[in-house]
Amino acid sequence: MHDPTGEADFSAVPLFPLPNVVLFPRAILPLHVFEERYKTMTADALRGRRQIAMALLRPGWEKNYHGRPAIDPVICVGNILSHEKLPDGRYNFLLQGQTRARIIREYGDEPYRIALLQPLEAASALEIDLSDERRRFEEVFQGRRLRQTGIGRKFVELLAGAVPTEHIADLVAFHFLEDLRLKQSLLAEADARHRVVRIADAFESLYSPLQSACPVDYCKDPRVN
Repeated sequence: MHDPTGEADFSAVPLFPLPNVVLFPRAILPLHVFEERYKTMTADALRGRRQIAMALLRPGWEKNYHGRPAIDPVICVGNILSHEKLPDGRYNFLLQGQTRARIIREYGDEPYRIALLQPLEAASALEIDLSDERRRFEEVFQGRRLRQTGIGRKFVELLAGAVPTEHIADLVAFHFLEDLRLKQSLLAEADARHRVVRIADAFESLYSPLQSACPVDYCKDPRVN
C-alpha cells in the first residue's frame, strides 16, 4: 500500500472491474480469480505491492466485457491479505479495502487494465458530530432481526468499542446495503458526515427494529474487520 518513504503510491494500480461489487475501506472481500487476464493480474500484484483496485462496471458492460467497458471513476484500492494458488493457476485471495481513489487515466498494454489514481480528497467529521448516527446504528443492531445473528453481534462489539463511526458506517454499507448504485455513490461521497448520515438512513430503512424478517443473504456471517 505504501512505498518505503511512507507515501501512497498509486502510479500503476491494476483495476479489477466487476458488475456486482463495491468495496469499501477496511472491508474484506473474498475473491476467486479464474479468467486468464486476471490470473496474470493477481500474479503481478503478488510480485509487486499487492494492490488491486476494485471498480464497478457501468450498465451495458455486457456488450464489451472482454474489452474495456465503462467503469465508475471512483474506486477502492485494496491490499491482498492472503492468497492461495490452485493447481490449475486459479487464485483465491482476500482483498482488504484501504483507500478511496479516483482514476486519472488508464495506460499500459497488459492484458488487464492499469490506472494512475489519485486519493479522494475527504472532508472528515469529528466523532462527536456523528454521535446521533452511532446511536441509530446501535438501535438497529439491537433489534431482533440482527441481534441474534453472528454478524449483528460483531457489529454490536464494534459499536461498543473505539472504532470510529465513519469506519463502522463504511462496513455497514459494504455488508448490508444492496443497491449497487447507492453503494457506489456512497463510496464516492467524500464528506464523511454526509456519507454516514446517508448510510444510517438507508440501513434503518432496511433493518428497522420494527421489521420482523431478515433477508437470507444478509443474515449470514461474512468477514468483518
